[in-house]
Order: sequence, then C-alpha cells, then structure tokens
Amino acid sequence: MRALKSWLVIAVAGGYGYAAVACENPAAVTIPDGKMSTMEQMLAGQAEVKAYQAAMNEFLACIDSELAAEGEKAPEEFKSLMVSRHNAAVAEMEGVAAAFNDQIKAYRAANPAPPKTE
Repeated sequence: MRALKSWLVIAVAGGYGYAAVACENPAAVTIPDGKMSTMEQMLAGQAEVKAYQAAMNEFLACIDSELAAEGEKAPEEFKSLMVSRHNAAVAEMEGVAAAFNDQIKAYRAANPAPPKTE
C-alpha cells in the first residue's frame, strides 16, 4: 500500500511538472549596439523587443492560468515553481527593457541631432 502511494505521488508530481513545461519561455532577443548601429538597425531592434514583450506577456498569462487552474488544491511545490517562473520572467522583461533603453541612449550619444537653425 505504501509503495502504491509513493507511485501515485510521483505520477501526480510528474503531471504538474509537465503542466509547468507547457508554458514556453520566449527566446531571448538580440539588442543592437547603440554606438555602432544605424537608425534602421535600432528600429528593427525595437520591433524585436516589442515582439519579445508581447510573447513574454503571453507566457506570463499562461503561467497565471496554469496556477489558477490548479487553484488551492495544487501542491506547494507547484505553486512555488509557478510563482518563481513568473517572477523570473518579469525580471527578464525588465532587464531586456533596461538594456534596450541603454542602447537607445548610446545611439543618441553617438548620433547627436544636428542643431536647429532659425
């Protein structure tokens, strides 16, 4: 009987592990070097970052729905895993946004706007 309970716990935990993998983390983006990039490259980088953010928001929604679907009956390990994945994704999004903003500043420093003539 004890062995049966052990196998049942392993099977249930394995099912939660599979559910946690169902939400796929988007691929990382390549952020252009602001000092060396053209305006077109910066705009392409901006589009890539926006697409990444949209995919990451879908990923966060997936994690949240997986956690909500299990509700209070979910084991603490599952809840902890999903919260950790959510927090890591938010931190990654913030890091990508900050890195891109740094490269925008570098682009502007390397390509100052010409002075306005009146």
